[in-house]
Amino acid sequence: MNITENDIVGELVAKDYRMASIFKLEGIDFCCRGNRSILEVSAHNKIEPEKLIAKLNSVTTKEIGATDYDTWPVNLLADYIEKKHHRYVEEKITEIKPYLAKIIDVHGGLHPELEKIQKLFLASAGELTLHMKKEELVLFPFVRKMIKYKQDGKLIEPSNFGTVGNPIAMMKEDHDNEGVRFRKIAELSNNYAMPSDGCNTFQVTYALLKEFEEDLHLHIHLENNILFPKALEMERQLVN
Repeated sequence: MNITENDIVGELVAKDYRMASIFKLEGIDFCCRGNRSILEVSAHNKIEPEKLIAKLNSVTTKEIGATDYDTWPVNLLADYIEKKHHRYVEEKITEIKPYLAKIIDVHGGLHPELEKIQKLFLASAGELTLHMKKEELVLFPFVRKMIKYKQDGKLIEPSNFGTVGNPIAMMKEDHDNEGVRFRKIAELSNNYAMPSDGCNTFQVTYALLKEFEEDLHLHIHLENNILFPKALEMERQLVN
């Protein structure tokens, strides 16, 4: 792949997810803010674009297995997101909440940041739960409906929300909000580094939060950079 300074971060990761490891290492958001170019993120993160491109090229030349989500049919991708990432979020919210409550009870006096982290996580849990229901009940069924119309060679019937771009814009705004929340959580937790007086429960809680954020990054990437553009393009084909 010939990577240039003008290539868009999210589109690069959509083509080859192995690049995500480099962007993570450099602190570059490839999901919520994946619409920036290599040149833009290099300037923002004070990295020489040539060095960043070299790192990206090095990881893509390695023989490492990587799932090529970009080649998946859009309905398969929607099913995968729903069954893997949505279920993960639901399960981990239930698991993380009591852990946060416990370490606040034990360590909250010396670590006031924990209550701020809890407040952010609970807000994220509530918003993500609503967000996923909107996708499961509105957006994803419409995507599957478009596929059926495409297979039948028919033009799509108008929906009550107008163009599919309207719910997609709402979903992307939600993604941006969660990106901001988790950047704050990472900052408050010193990138999930356990303090010297932390107990095993403290360590487990931070590990779970870090894993939750990493899963959320992939979840958002699959939607913002792959599923949503494919849905918009499919609708364009079905109305013309």
